[in-house]
Amino acid sequence: MRLWRKRGQKNQALGRSCGGFTTKIYALCDALGNPLRFVLTGGERHDSTQALPLLDGMRGDYVLADKGYDADYIAKAAENIGAQAVIPSRSNSKNLRVYNAYLYKERNHIERLFGKLKQFRRIATRYDKTDSAFLGFIYLASILLWLK
Repeated sequence: MRLWRKRGQKNQALGRSCGGFTTKIYALCDALGNPLRFVLTGGERHDSTQALPLLDGMRGDYVLADKGYDADYIAKAAENIGAQAVIPSRSNSKNLRVYNAYLYKERNHIERLFGKLKQFRRIATRYDKTDSAFLGFIYLASILLWLK
């Protein structure tokens, strides 16, 4: 018996969840909230899996992230690029990390970046079938944000 593969959604950054197909956008921004780098995955992937590709080759003083990125290898990657990790520990973490709560408040820049990106309806609803077309429009919207 020959099994047929479904083609189409394979490698298109689409993940199945209860609500249907979803896509996660991971972003890196500077201290002013300007977008620098993007990675797409399916909606079922965990956030911390994409931290290393985002940080690869970057330089900075601080890496601000939420509790979903609380992993030792991410803090180590931040140290390797010369940055201090400002990531709070999860409530069930055995090793509580000390972080600068005042500096952590600056993480709102990435949240505002996503808010600005979602003003573009094509990003908020993902009309594009392929991940390259979707990522291309994310880059186009990012260029428009940089020009403002």
